[in-house]
Amino acid sequence: MKTKSITFFYAWAQVSLICLNTFQIANRQITGALIVGFMISLVWTFNVKRAAFGSLADKLIYSVGASAGTATGLFAATYIYK
Repeated sequence: MKTKSITFFYAWAQVSLICLNTFQIANRQITGALIVGFMISLVWTFNVKRAAFGSLADKLIYSVGASAGTATGLFAATYIYK
């Protein structure tokens, strides 16, 4: 169960950051975009093995985490920059 939670968390974190970063780039928030871009790459290094070589269950959990991350990233961007 712990591994599944970690898979969900990393997917959630990466996609949340990607959504936030997309908003930052579109709205010329350069400093924030650079910092978040670094964080995306760092989280990605933890995700590669899980996403590419995991079981079907791992891939589904990863996808649910990514979906939740989309919602979180959109909310964060709206809250932080408005």
